[in-house]
Amino acid sequence: MTSPVTVIGLGPMGATMARTFLKNGHPTTVWNRTASKAASLVEEGATLAPTAAEALAASELVVVSQTDYKAMYESLDGADLEGRVIVNLSSGSPGELRRASAWASERGGVLLTGGIMVPPPGIGQPGAYVFYSGPEQTLDPHREALGELGDVTFVGEDPGLAMLYYQSQLYLFWSTMTAYMHAVALLGTAGVSAQEFRPFAASLLVALGGDGPMGFVKHITEEIEAGVYSGEDNTLHMQAVGADHVVEAAREAGIDVANPTALRDLFWRAVDAGHGEDGLSAVIEAVRRR
Repeated sequence: MTSPVTVIGLGPMGATMARTFLKNGHPTTVWNRTASKAASLVEEGATLAPTAAEALAASELVVVSQTDYKAMYESLDGADLEGRVIVNLSSGSPGELRRASAWASERGGVLLTGGIMVPPPGIGQPGAYVFYSGPEQTLDPHREALGELGDVTFVGEDPGLAMLYYQSQLYLFWSTMTAYMHAVALLGTAGVSAQEFRPFAASLLVALGGDGPMGFVKHITEEIEAGVYSGEDNTLHMQAVGADHVVEAAREAGIDVANPTALRDLFWRAVDAGHGEDGLSAVIEAVRRR
């Protein structure tokens, strides 16, 4: 028989996780501050606990998916965490997750922190993965169950690490997608449709992650690791001047200039710090200096 699981928090993410556990044969107990959200899951076989404390008592493995860590504190206030493995997939700051780990430990439980890297429809589907951090010996007995949500990617004992990975990936995703929107808006002022531009954007994104001449993720990674920022072919000063032109083009087109300006200013800060003759990877030095 598969192990019982409790899911606390039944928003789109939590409800999908509970449904995934049910489909894989786990006796699944659920609890939500708004109990009516559990109705469809109960029809599918889940057990609705009247209180969070009773939901905790039903399973050793307790998966939390709420708005933030404050919601966990409020929901589990006064509940007995003894012997419970709390897997919190909510969002928060890395420091907050470290404090939450201590909070759970003081109450007899163990906290595993996580960041799930797909939207709700992707949970349990090929390509889904979840960053986890905390005590690996606590994670190991539950790898199979948690693996039903997505590949278990353990990143370290530090409870804040999972969120650092999660937020780094989100920042990369958001900034890339908003840059694409800026590009679409800029071209749109000249009557170019998003569909006309999309193949060029897609091919660039694929190339950036590859090993060819345009594989800048690989090239920049190697230069950052080595601390050597080659500007032989294209200096950062040249690119900062080019960023000036991007800002001016956006201003002439009448679209938002805040993000292009922030990027341009970052380039110039690196140039002003003495990296004008280095390559693009030297911008990491400006990023590291708040």
